[in-house]
Amino acid sequence: MFVSDPVQSRFLVVGSGIAGLQFALLASAHGEVRVATKKESKESNTNYAQGGIAAVLSPLDDFELHVSDTVRAGDGLCREDVIRGMVAAAPRLIERLLDYGVPFSRESEDDAQAPFSLGREGGHSRHRIVHAGDLTGRELERCMLEACRADPAITIDENHMGLDLILGRDLGYDGEDGRRVVGCWILDRETLARRPYLADVVVLATGGCGKVYAYTSNPDIATGDGLAMACRAGATLCNLEFVQFHPTCLFHPEAKSFLISEAVRGEGAWLVNEKGERFMERYHPMRELAPRDVVARAIDQEMKLSGAACVYLDLRHLPRERVEKRFPNLCATCARFGIDMPGEPVPVVPAAHYECGGVRTDAGARTDIPGLLAIGEVASTGVHGGNRLASNSLLEALYFAETAAATAAAASRFFGPDRPAVPPRDILAAANERPSEAVVLEHDWDVVRRVMWDYVGIVRSDSRLGIARNRIRSIRGTVEQQYRQSPPSPDLVELRNIALVAELIILCAQSRRESRGLHYTLDHPAKDPDPPRDTCVAPGGDLSPFMPPARDVS
Repeated sequence: MFVSDPVQSRFLVVGSGIAGLQFALLASAHGEVRVATKKESKESNTNYAQGGIAAVLSPLDDFELHVSDTVRAGDGLCREDVIRGMVAAAPRLIERLLDYGVPFSRESEDDAQAPFSLGREGGHSRHRIVHAGDLTGRELERCMLEACRADPAITIDENHMGLDLILGRDLGYDGEDGRRVVGCWILDRETLARRPYLADVVVLATGGCGKVYAYTSNPDIATGDGLAMACRAGATLCNLEFVQFHPTCLFHPEAKSFLISEAVRGEGAWLVNEKGERFMERYHPMRELAPRDVVARAIDQEMKLSGAACVYLDLRHLPRERVEKRFPNLCATCARFGIDMPGEPVPVVPAAHYECGGVRTDAGARTDIPGLLAIGEVASTGVHGGNRLASNSLLEALYFAETAAATAAAASRFFGPDRPAVPPRDILAAANERPSEAVVLEHDWDVVRRVMWDYVGIVRSDSRLGIARNRIRSIRGTVEQQYRQSPPSPDLVELRNIALVAELIILCAQSRRESRGLHYTLDHPAKDPDPPRDTCVAPGGDLSPFMPPARDVS
């Protein structure tokens, strides 16, 4: 089923995490904003972020320290000029969130003017994590959604997911107009109706791709939709090999993707093996506060050496009252699974958590396709390099939402007197024509995610990557054929996307012939003294038999 009458707005945002909502709130002063989000608007990676936002807010801290911590974590691949702009903007961005009503924790709960209660997480040299208890993401999402719903220029369409970006050439335009992104095909998940959403500026804020892996801290929506749509439209993607595995997800048969925040280690929790021995001192001088890639690999190594299914977070040396006050949600959730977080070791394992690469953008959030911006986890801005510093992700999302709003406000209009506001119906109808046969491919979901976990995980090798690429490519062929023959169901759309993103991750991993940051390969364990800053998947070459873009190293 399709609906050919387009939905039009000045700005279209695909995704409703903190990046998309902040963009909408700032851009609404310059025109109508339409937000399409694939499930409920509150369902996003932002909503699951427990830790907080990194910002220099203490007289004991300074911008240079925050910059140097970020660069160090990024392992030589960060864009320092971009980081400096973001870090300098952080205090102002926090003030804006206070204006939205975000209840950040303070040293005195009864004094709204008391200093912020600042946490410390792995890789940070100072306490600089501003948080709202251990539910920072949920509070951000709640307050920003309230602000968006109160803004008459913002419309949020829930349960609407992106299928593919619409280019000018799809509507009969040529030249530069033909290259431009002018909208997105949107699927109503409830009615399965497809409708073109057209806009002068399209913003991808679709989040990450954790569901590409069998074990992840991400919600079910994190299927790499924006990465896949951008790739199919011909945008450059880069550094996808740098998948951050969060070291500590709760290991319990009934706990689905429940993250034990890095802030727990920041408060002094120890990592211990099955014998109760601390082991991080054997891997890094910062021990439990080492960067995430180091901690995840250390845990992986300890599990392989012992054959154990997990390691443990031990908080028993910390005062119970302090733990329960700082982490009420974590304590309550662990208790539901029969675990006394302050009083017994908590079983944890690494899980796919954050994609440091993405759609390549400049400082104004522009991609290399006119009319298309990307912000948040879907974008590769140069901030994270080879490894994301803890709690920089929400800050990055806020900062680039602001720069994107400025870029979008200055953008010229596409639909106007010189171009038809409503594209010809026959072109829209032709883009939607499909046979009605449908086939369920549930098995391939599990295969893709298991292959990625087993062969493209924390530790990689050339042979494992080659095996993974062949298996993923075979699945992609089946999925692409089915997609072209069947009406797009949400499950088929997401399977198509995770299969493509899986191959993109593999291609980038094969391109980087060194071990750096989050990418560790047994065949190339040393760092390249002159490494490529970016491993890119760009137009031109042999990505697969199913589409034109291909691998390139720049």
